[in-house]
Amino acid sequence: MLMRTDPFREMDRIVQQLSGTSGTWSKPSVMPMDAYREGEEYVIAFDLPGVTPEAIDIDVERNMLTVKAERRPAAKNDTVQMELSERPLGVFSRQVMLADTLDTERIQADYEAGVLTLRIPIAERAKPRKISIGSTGSTGSTGSADGRKQISG
Repeated sequence: MLMRTDPFREMDRIVQQLSGTSGTWSKPSVMPMDAYREGEEYVIAFDLPGVTPEAIDIDVERNMLTVKAERRPAAKNDTVQMELSERPLGVFSRQVMLADTLDTERIQADYEAGVLTLRIPIAERAKPRKISIGSTGSTGSTGSADGRKQISG
C-alpha cells in the first residue's frame, strides 16, 4: 500500500545522528515511522516526541503524503549551562507515496504521547466484491443485450 520515495533517507538519518546536525527547512531530518494494515484501514505512526501539535503540518497532494514537524530548543535563561544535548532539534519531514486503493479524502490524524497516528481508510473500489455471471441461449429464455438472462413467460 505504501512506497518509499527515497531509499537513502535512512542513511541520511544515521549520518545526521553521528554528526550531530539538525534538520533545516531546506534539508529536513527523517522521522521514524511504522506502517501497517489494521482491518479496513491503513495506519501510519510517526515518532515526534517533544513536538507540539501546532508544529506539525500534514499535506496530501494527489497520492503523496507529506508530514513536516519542527522541534525547537527549550527556552533557557542565562543561568543555564548545557552539559549534554542529544535530543535532535530542527525540522523533520517524511514523504510517503500512497496507493490508489486508499481513500485520501478521509484521513484521520491523532497525536498522543509524541506519536502522530494517521488512519487512512481503504477505498470502496479497492474492496473485494462479487461479480454475477450472465448467460445467454438457454431454452425458455432469451439473452438481453447486456448478457443477463431474461425469462419469457
